[in-house]
Amino acid sequence: MNIDQENFEVEVIYALPTQQKRIQIKVAPGTTCIEAVKQSDIVAFFPEIDLDSVKLGIFSRLVKHHEVLVPGQRVEIYRPLIADPKDVRRRRAEKAKDEGRINKKTGSKVN
Repeated sequence: MNIDQENFEVEVIYALPTQQKRIQIKVAPGTTCIEAVKQSDIVAFFPEIDLDSVKLGIFSRLVKHHEVLVPGQRVEIYRPLIADPKDVRRRRAEKAKDEGRINKKTGSKVN
């Protein structure tokens, strides 16, 4: 058997604020990200994961479901954002204005 045709290990990971699950699996060459997620059966631990619409990444880089894996990669399953980061920042800035911590015209900190 040629070394290029041997199965190799990848990791599938999903994290919540209070827990995480890391599953090591062996996959065949040509396995896609979504196939690895399905093979890991991580949905048995987290049934809220919708495999049709879930966003996936490899080492913090967003990838398509059909991207082919290479040895040693980690497939990350991303959760949807709870709040839009821009809205959170905007609310925080408005609160600082209301509390007098920043100048209402310039937005700079008050000494």
